[in-house]
Amino acid sequence: MKKISVIGDGGWGTALAVGLAQAGHAVRVWGPFPDYLDEIRRIGENTKFLPGVKLPKEIAWIADRAEALRDAEVVVLAVPSKFFRDVLRSFASLILPQALVVSVTKGLDRETGRRMTQVAEELLGHAPIAALSGPSHAEEVARGVPTAVTIACADHAKAVALQKVFSHATFRVYTSSDVAGVELGGALKNVIAIAAGVCDGIGYGDNTKAALMTRGLAEITRLGVALGAQPDTFAGLSGMGDLVVTCTSRHSRNRMVGERLGRGESIQQILDSMAQVAEGVWTCTTARTVAVQHALRAPITEEVCAVINEGKDPRQAVQALLMRELRPERG
Repeated sequence: MKKISVIGDGGWGTALAVGLAQAGHAVRVWGPFPDYLDEIRRIGENTKFLPGVKLPKEIAWIADRAEALRDAEVVVLAVPSKFFRDVLRSFASLILPQALVVSVTKGLDRETGRRMTQVAEELLGHAPIAALSGPSHAEEVARGVPTAVTIACADHAKAVALQKVFSHATFRVYTSSDVAGVELGGALKNVIAIAAGVCDGIGYGDNTKAALMTRGLAEITRLGVALGAQPDTFAGLSGMGDLVVTCTSRHSRNRMVGERLGRGESIQQILDSMAQVAEGVWTCTTARTVAVQHALRAPITEEVCAVINEGKDPRQAVQALLMRELRPERG
């Protein structure tokens, strides 16, 4: 049994806490709002971020930062990228030097374009930090639907140690040394999922989505390799696997945002109606900046940004992709 602290009471942090508690670990979850944590304790459900899932009574819900991190052997960073930097600053002095730290946030830092583990290592003074990613909707993980993910760390021994901590009967964990690839696959697929949702909202068919996902994976790989990732990683769970599930699942918030855009809603209307975060809404801008800095083609990302940030008509965005200069598939 390990003492595990999860920083972040959103759907993903909660789902991981459920699995870790059921595997026999002592789990604490930190959240920023004491009144809401009282509600979770009282009714045994995270109604805002993971409705319909009965939570194990063994999970402790704690608003005090020092108490939430006391004696933690494993620390899980589950804060949305939008708030990641500000929240982690407040935990910098509270994590034990020997603790294993893993980020499960699928996004990029809005200020610098850096990956979440890079931001965490900078703010916490703790390295190396691992990354967990893969096709893993919180709603299914919390209900025990069989799932496989990847944990990457520059220190192989730490990756193996975390693999053993997180793995249980319905949650299989593989290891990798490619932290950049695992993180970038998880972050960039959210942008492609918004585009896939746009196609659904407009009413296009399977041909369109298959083409979009395939070219989206090529775009992700181009950006990822430029940022130091290994190309083979994007054919694995944290690349193609996560892309498939996020572009096709009814649970996908990013796909849902795109679908509503495709039906004619504005991005502000959509965001105002959502309790949870759709990471791709912010990641698209950061990814476009990175692509420009490295002189890389990222046409799908460009069009998603145009729809979200400039109000471009989604049908015109799709047409712009189809009318690009003809070229070989590879190269």
